[in-house]
Amino acid sequence: MLSASTGHELQRATPESQGVTSSAVLQFVEAVESQIHEIHSFMLLRHGQVIAEGWWSPYRHEHPHLIFSLSKSFTSTAVGLAIAEGHFSIDDPVLSFFPEEIPANGSDDLLVALRVRHLLTMSTGQAVDTWSAMVERPDDNWIRGFFDVPVLHVPGTHFVYNTGATYMLSAIVQQTTGMKLVDYLQPRLFAPLGIEDAVWQESPQGITAGGIGLSIKTEDIAKFGQFYLQKGMWQGRQLLSQAWVEQATSLQVSNSDGAQIDWSQGYGYQFWRCRHSAYRGDGVFGQYCIVMPEQNAILAMTGGIDIFDMQQPLNLIWDILLPAMGPDPLPKDSVAQDALSKKLLGLNLIPVQGRAESPIASQISGRTYITDGNELGIRTIAFDFTGSSYTVTIETTVGDETIPCGHNMWQQGQSTVLFKQPLLFDRTPITTSGAWTAGDIFTMVIRLYETPFYHTLVCHFIGDELLIEIRVNVSLESLKPLLLVARPV
Repeated sequence: MLSASTGHELQRATPESQGVTSSAVLQFVEAVESQIHEIHSFMLLRHGQVIAEGWWSPYRHEHPHLIFSLSKSFTSTAVGLAIAEGHFSIDDPVLSFFPEEIPANGSDDLLVALRVRHLLTMSTGQAVDTWSAMVERPDDNWIRGFFDVPVLHVPGTHFVYNTGATYMLSAIVQQTTGMKLVDYLQPRLFAPLGIEDAVWQESPQGITAGGIGLSIKTEDIAKFGQFYLQKGMWQGRQLLSQAWVEQATSLQVSNSDGAQIDWSQGYGYQFWRCRHSAYRGDGVFGQYCIVMPEQNAILAMTGGIDIFDMQQPLNLIWDILLPAMGPDPLPKDSVAQDALSKKLLGLNLIPVQGRAESPIASQISGRTYITDGNELGIRTIAFDFTGSSYTVTIETTVGDETIPCGHNMWQQGQSTVLFKQPLLFDRTPITTSGAWTAGDIFTMVIRLYETPFYHTLVCHFIGDELLIEIRVNVSLESLKPLLLVARPV
């Protein structure tokens, strides 16, 4: 059983004391840096002990991180708890929970056959993810939007990854318990595990989003994985039934059409099966909670990696970490442990590289530029290069924002709404770095450090005109740069 050193903290130990070589952990970290580049944090547990952990500056232990679809595994947990309390059953018809929302095709045999278990296993029989139909519905009624997508296959026979199905699970929990899912989990999961200040976005109807939108810390992800590894037991209390944990994390439906190998090992109740008898919750752009029962190990990770590279961290885990996990404690290896500790303490994402000054800086400083119309709502932008650090002031349709910008360092800023994403976050804190990357080009990177995202602004000063190229590191939509043209006021 996992114990805690103070309150809800996880215990720390050396890798060797838990049967893992420090050299292998170091090799893993170095491989992550050289091959993936944009991992924000990781925490590795063995036998309930944290044996390695790291945050790439400016990301920190105390910062929450948006975990995208890893949220789904928490929703599954809420469903298991609600079923155990008798609020509903796994074989209840989905239509039975929403009598006021029954669509015109409510008597369709396939829709009538849709059960809670089919939502859990992403086997609703719909041919596409219902999410777009839900969030794009003009009346903001996501439940009706889900029912708008026809059921074309017999439920339970056809896997399609369906974030809308997870939202429906959240709606069912709220409908039957009278509590939003995030509030329902607070005394039943979050408080016992010491998960504090969990924030979860919700729909316009006031229902927890379920499939996305949860923000928690890396250690919270690790605790959640350990909780599942212990089959629902936490500090002597059986919070979630062992039977539910086993069902949720075992193969319930085949997903063998997955393009990447660890996405084709089968699906449980909002958990993915992996190779090596492991399973995981995961979220796009590199949010992972990987549970390895045979090794009695957990790996939690956050990041901002490309959607097409999400297999790569798993490959590194299987290739480097798994072979290094032995059955017995290993002799102390001070040299390897010191090398690993030094590496972990020095993790950082490099600030923008370039010169601190430019021949044109004095001409630009204090000048205000007015922009053409743009989707970010930027009206004017002004630069101040006179102090020890740079300052960029941006006027938007919703107000003014002043962004400090460090040179050869990450400069903490205030929260911004400049790059908000509906349903994920509005105002979010930032940290920024900038430099002159050419005589007439100033480049700045704005990291939204509680999310996977950062934005690169390349400012080209061409005569009196300013051309700003804005790129985001990852997106489910187009990565095409946004180009802004601005002229002096």
